[in-house]
Amino acid sequence: MSPIAYTAAIIAVAVVLFVWNKIPVVLVAMLTALSLWATGVLTLPQALGGLGDPAVIFIASLFIVSSGLEVTGVTAWAGQLLIRGAGEESRTRLLLLTMSLVALLTALISVNGAVAALLPVVVVIAVRLKRNSSQLLMPLVFAAHAGSMLALTGTPVNVLVSEASSDAGVGGFGFFEFALVGVPLLAGSMAIIVLFGQRLLPQRNGETMPADFSRHAKTLVEQYGLAAGLYQMRVRETSPYVGAAAAAVDLSAYRGLQLVALQEGESASPLRRALIAEGDHLLVRGDPEAAAAFGADKHLAFQDETASGEETLFNRRSGLAEVVIPPRSGLIGHSVFPGMVTDSGNLIILAVQRAGVEVSATAAGAGGGVVLQPGDTMLLQGTWKALDVQLSDPDVLVVSSPELVRRQAVPMGPGARQAIAILAGMVLLLATGIVPPAVAGLLAAGAIILSGIMTVEQSYRAISWTTVILVGAMMPLSTAMVETGAAQMLANRLVYMVGDAGPLALLAGLFILTAVMGQLISNTATALIVIPIGVAAAASMGISPRPVLMSTAVAAAGAFLTPIATPTNLMVMGPGGYAFGDYWKLGLPLLIWFFVVAVFIVPLIWRF
Repeated sequence: MSPIAYTAAIIAVAVVLFVWNKIPVVLVAMLTALSLWATGVLTLPQALGGLGDPAVIFIASLFIVSSGLEVTGVTAWAGQLLIRGAGEESRTRLLLLTMSLVALLTALISVNGAVAALLPVVVVIAVRLKRNSSQLLMPLVFAAHAGSMLALTGTPVNVLVSEASSDAGVGGFGFFEFALVGVPLLAGSMAIIVLFGQRLLPQRNGETMPADFSRHAKTLVEQYGLAAGLYQMRVRETSPYVGAAAAAVDLSAYRGLQLVALQEGESASPLRRALIAEGDHLLVRGDPEAAAAFGADKHLAFQDETASGEETLFNRRSGLAEVVIPPRSGLIGHSVFPGMVTDSGNLIILAVQRAGVEVSATAAGAGGGVVLQPGDTMLLQGTWKALDVQLSDPDVLVVSSPELVRRQAVPMGPGARQAIAILAGMVLLLATGIVPPAVAGLLAAGAIILSGIMTVEQSYRAISWTTVILVGAMMPLSTAMVETGAAQMLANRLVYMVGDAGPLALLAGLFILTAVMGQLISNTATALIVIPIGVAAAASMGISPRPVLMSTAVAAAGAFLTPIATPTNLMVMGPGGYAFGDYWKLGLPLLIWFFVVAVFIVPLIWRF
């Protein structure tokens, strides 16, 4: 068999295996790359070269940047804005806002960057609004494809066609000139998705969807009886407690009032100094009138008189965690009481329950307390950093990971400004083209780690290795198509077939060729193959290459029919719970609209 025949057979088998969906997609992708080497179509460095491709490295770095935005609560903030703007009932408004946002972001930082940044936001929205993620994630990606035609920086293909137009002597395309065709593409895509998406998309979720922690603090505060009568009081300069020892705080004269904890002013962690200082906080629980009298007598200021119990305990600086005492825990038999500081000195025990019932209301500092038994639960409070570090103790089982809770429930938390600044810097580098995209992504990912937003270990976990390996393993197909001459042969034959049928037929033929190839190989590689053919055909027919090139760019953006068409299609496959055959159902109507725009609208804007 010839190399072209081997390549065609490998592509056919890979597509069948993807559609069959019985073998993990990563294995199919790796077998595809190895098959190209085993048949002699590619050398081993070529067959495995995709795993080190700059585009793959860029995608991996984007996962780290995206996770940095999520860890710091930026995505939670964006999700809240989207939910607030769309409302909880309006599917149409939610889709329109989500698709508009991803399209605008795509125009600035590319399809991969925009989808990677908004993917966790949309997943959180799906969980919070109890919607199937499959109804939101594919519209997110397809709107990003349409949005890539809004500006020169939307996709590398736009840069390629602009350079080809300039090389042909008719001038390049302006930065926003693409929007002349991008706006109709986006508007039509949004209309199709809103009108038909619900019926054409599956009703499914990914195998592992995050829990909804948006009301986590409220749930814990109510469950442990802390919903009312919890106050954070700041020590003023004139307070008699300034310079006094912690033991000097005596609430016996204020009936029904209990001291829960003393907190350091700046960090909100348990007080570890010997003496109380101005700005420290007293966390008290009980009757509001008694609390007001205590505050007036001791010159204490309510930190936030309008704050609820959960807002006092759960905010940007500190949070709550529920832990269970497992069998054989070293804590079994230990005596604890509400208000007690743990041995680490970083966490406060707010309440203890047994079988869902509070077992003691012992005042802080009093003797006795609760003797812990297997199955007891404790509510702990402390800074987010302390919760992350201390709750790795094997003597307790954490009910909900503080890190996951913080990502969803604390908008614009610590490090949010740094994360936004890093994202803005990456956008600037991508928009100006000062450095290649892979370099911009690596610099941003490195900044996320150096700023302390994430550790190296957390960054490893943030990367979706399935997506990265899948993209890298499928890239050699593009190389095989070019190396064997299969792509060139297909392109030449198509131009020969439509050459005498007029310029509209040429646009239609080039669109079909570009769109079909773009479902199997990189749209950038497809454009590199088709662009010189289109320019040559335009010259032979005596027409301007500008509409031919713009039509090719539109066709390259229409990568809707398969998950392997683009990295972003693959990014949402897992979280959306999609199968290989789900993409074409919504993708085909969109591709037809792209065909209409490329063949009939483009020539009205850029004349032959």
